[in-house]
Amino acid sequence: MNDQLVSMITQLVMEKMEKSTGSQTPEIAATPTEQPLIKFYDTVENRSSGTTEAIATSQEPLIQLYQHGAPQQVTTVTSATFEQPVNDAVPIKPFQFEAGSLSESVQAAKKHTPARIGVGRAGTRPKTKTWLKFRLDHAAAVDAVYGEVTEDLLQKLDVFQVTTKVTDKEEYITRPDLGRRLSEESKALIQQKCKPQPKVQIIISNGLSASAIEENVQDVYLALQQSLSNLNIDIGTTFYIDKGRVALMDEIGELLQAEVIVYLIGERPGLVSAESMSAYLCYKPRIGTVEAERMVISNIHKGGIPPLEAGAYLGTVVEKILRYQASGVELVAKEG
Repeated sequence: MNDQLVSMITQLVMEKMEKSTGSQTPEIAATPTEQPLIKFYDTVENRSSGTTEAIATSQEPLIQLYQHGAPQQVTTVTSATFEQPVNDAVPIKPFQFEAGSLSESVQAAKKHTPARIGVGRAGTRPKTKTWLKFRLDHAAAVDAVYGEVTEDLLQKLDVFQVTTKVTDKEEYITRPDLGRRLSEESKALIQQKCKPQPKVQIIISNGLSASAIEENVQDVYLALQQSLSNLNIDIGTTFYIDKGRVALMDEIGELLQAEVIVYLIGERPGLVSAESMSAYLCYKPRIGTVEAERMVISNIHKGGIPPLEAGAYLGTVVEKILRYQASGVELVAKEG
């Protein structure tokens, strides 16, 4: 190797070592006046002019690149954590089960109504027991509408059966007008078997709840018979109507020329009771009778008006109708 070249390399190495050992602190900090080589700003494009402008709200560049030895400035960025929600207006609350105790006002209301109040919830859903009870009541309501009165009950009451112009349950629900008219065969059967021009004509129909008739009609009917007998009021020939509506009593009244008709019919079931029955009364009902001329004793079931009590009370109402020769609003006016 060339001796002159070796000498030059050795001299350069020695100078470099002396320069590095001669300074105790390395040059790692830039002077305050030193400017970065490159700055990156958050920018927004001005679409109208086709230029890009820096956002005026931020005074500091997003990124600064310095030459060797320049300080690295770290920008602190606040981020959302689980302990501190982003939206302070709607704080996040931990899930808690509903308290088991009810307020005094809710407890007092529960004593006076079978409605579903104060049943509680599990989060956003009803409790399992409440939901199952609701499903059970709904199924009972469906069974009441689509059910049928048994032949055994009709035999116990010693009544014969007639039908309306309705052919099936679906038509009965969707065509109330057909449930207000008797079939031609039924008209002939009624005229054949029933006593004409009775003081009181009792009729029975499943209506919208066969369960109501099964559960209540026997006690109501027997108590009503006994009450009218004690009052020496003549009773016509009772019969049963399948799929009848309330206004059917008008056609029967015109057909038999009865003074008073008592119509025992199953009520539309609810989600509290599917076994509720009503008793409609009217003085001389005829085709064209308005609803204001009718009277009704409703909610006849074990959770409402007891069937035996309802039957006895109906006898006194019939007596009042015959005395004033009126029913409904007109009876109230004559009494007053």
